[in-house]
Amino acid sequence: MTLRLPILLAASLLAASLPAFAQTAAPARTAPSALYVSAADAVRGNPARWSQDEARRWYADQPWITGANYTNASSINQLDMWQAATWNPAEIDKELGWARQFGMNSMRVYLHDLAYEQDPEGLKRRIGEFLTIADRHGIRPIFVLFDSCWDPDPVIGPQHKPIPGVHNSGWVQSPGRRDLIDPTQDAGFRRYVEDIVGTFARDKRVLAWDVWNEPDNPGGGMYNDDQLAQENARIEQLLPQVFAWARAQKPVQPLTSGVWIGPDWSPGAPQLTAIQRIQLAESDVVTFHNYEWPESFEARIAQLRPYGRPLICTEWMARSAGSTVDTILPIARRENVGMINWGFVQGESQTHLPWDSWERPYTLQQPVAWFHDLLKPDGTPYRPREAEIFREQRKSRARAR
Repeated sequence: MTLRLPILLAASLLAASLPAFAQTAAPARTAPSALYVSAADAVRGNPARWSQDEARRWYADQPWITGANYTNASSINQLDMWQAATWNPAEIDKELGWARQFGMNSMRVYLHDLAYEQDPEGLKRRIGEFLTIADRHGIRPIFVLFDSCWDPDPVIGPQHKPIPGVHNSGWVQSPGRRDLIDPTQDAGFRRYVEDIVGTFARDKRVLAWDVWNEPDNPGGGMYNDDQLAQENARIEQLLPQVFAWARAQKPVQPLTSGVWIGPDWSPGAPQLTAIQRIQLAESDVVTFHNYEWPESFEARIAQLRPYGRPLICTEWMARSAGSTVDTILPIARRENVGMINWGFVQGESQTHLPWDSWERPYTLQQPVAWFHDLLKPDGTPYRPREAEIFREQRKSRARAR
């Protein structure tokens, strides 16, 4: 969900080194990343995942994938969206109906392990209701199971109100940092993954499963200094298990986890971290995040092509950072890369505000240009021309990949 970095770091994603993101090595007894060292190993990956041909056939059967990262406007985070007390299907129905203006066919939607722990059957019912609503509007979601971004101490129940003028001031990690580093919680994580994926494993209304969003993110924004020392090592252990738990349900949908930081994602690149090697070796389709200038977006595509798998950019669009509908979407269409931008309707998440609002909140005046989000609260496009570009690019031809 956005890069969640202070704005100065966000501008330098391609720097050769970012010490704040140094990885902790996993214990040797549970280091599956050691299996994915050479370039050939990185491309070959886990033999249990879809083959390159299977992934390409799946992608060829899809329309060009476009959509947004979606949380209904009245929800500040995932828990607000999915808990029974704040579940708002009428608002979701209205907002997904607005996606037709852009010709969208997908939404990337975050779940939360605490919502499941609180009410497993209720959460599954609400996911089913969401799928019914989305299907009515021609939307097939990508569901995100875990997320390492923002507030590391999620709490079930009522969520706080937005902090005035601050970008994404209420988002929460899943799992929380204390649960993450506690091995006794693993059985609950497994139950959550197996039950959610297993319940919808053959439901063709689901497009894909994104098993862990930005697993190597240290929190982001105001939370970059709050990561516990054990977290990276635990994620190195857990991430391949999460893939295995989901894969054991034999879903008809692909599994993925998107890379998002570092100078080079090419097979065998020395800068690839252990977590990134796991992501790239376990994913059926390759996903990535990019909020940069068009030339950087093209460079990322070139780095990922050698994996021989379909590409979907599951986070993009940061207008004042150089990632705009006008410049990025035509490249993606030409290259046949699926595109899921950050933000749909301006709302409680306040992601129309820039990342630098973490350091200087926009309380006295609004930014010159919106950062994320496509629609005003009444469903009017922020820029009608953006909606036109989405529709125009859908009609244009892509390169065969």
